[in-house]
Amino acid sequence: MTFEQLRIFVAVAERQHVTRAAEALNLSQSAVSHAIGALEARYHTKLFDRVGRRIELTEPGRAFLPEARSILAQTEHAEFVLSEFGMLERGTLRVKASQTIASYWLPRYFANFRRQYPRIDVHLSIGNTAQVADAVETGEAELGFVEGVVDIAHFQSIPVARDQLVVVVAPEHPWAEGRRITPKHLSKSDWALRESGSGTRSAFEHALAQLGVDLASLPIAMELPSNEAVRAAVEAGLGATAISATVAAPSLEVGLLHHVRFSLPEREFHVLRHKERYRSKIGEAFLELMPSLAEPRRQHK
Repeated sequence: MTFEQLRIFVAVAERQHVTRAAEALNLSQSAVSHAIGALEARYHTKLFDRVGRRIELTEPGRAFLPEARSILAQTEHAEFVLSEFGMLERGTLRVKASQTIASYWLPRYFANFRRQYPRIDVHLSIGNTAQVADAVETGEAELGFVEGVVDIAHFQSIPVARDQLVVVVAPEHPWAEGRRITPKHLSKSDWALRESGSGTRSAFEHALAQLGVDLASLPIAMELPSNEAVRAAVEAGLGATAISATVAAPSLEVGLLHHVRFSLPEREFHVLRHKERYRSKIGEAFLELMPSLAEPRRQHK
């Protein structure tokens, strides 16, 4: 039994006329008659009786009609569901991001996306760089946002923004006096840092390596699992730290932290996508909101 046979059967049953059903379906009369005949032959059951110049449903035909209508209705609903996804009327965007990006950079894009596509759900989870990469690998997340480059052959890693790491201390720290410090001074202070595996920690380690400084030479007083915890610890006088300028900004503005005169390189935020997995229109629409990606995509189109 085919979908087309069901469609033809319902059209004939509702009109009780082969020719009118054929006209409504834009089919030839012979094609309609053949489809009904094939159904009857396949199941050894007569579906219509000819009464004069018209046709009527037999008892099996009357029993079959609501079932056929139900199947057609379910098919139409299934088509509607898929079309809604295609038209961005429903669906779910699954994103995993590092803490700095999730807390301080992505929210503005989520807000814009929600205004444009209010019926699409956004699920965000937070993890370190390795956890974000794993989520993209397994399909748990369609988009992964990390600080820095993830070099995996079957990943596409695209820069979406730039961020500045800064060294900050509490007002009573000697480095708050405003003098410039050099790499040799870094070991003269205690440090509060993010945990190993975090994007901020990795970026700081990479910057130190470029300066010829081994992280092991720094007195690390505490490792903490969040930007806010690190910021609060340094505000309380627990040495120095290197964090995103965006994270430090509120405390710098009110004088709870001071920006140390020590230059660290900028880092890039990247979005990760699996090259071999399906790319939804929802994910594409979200990335279109990012200025660094929107223009190249428009040109590509």
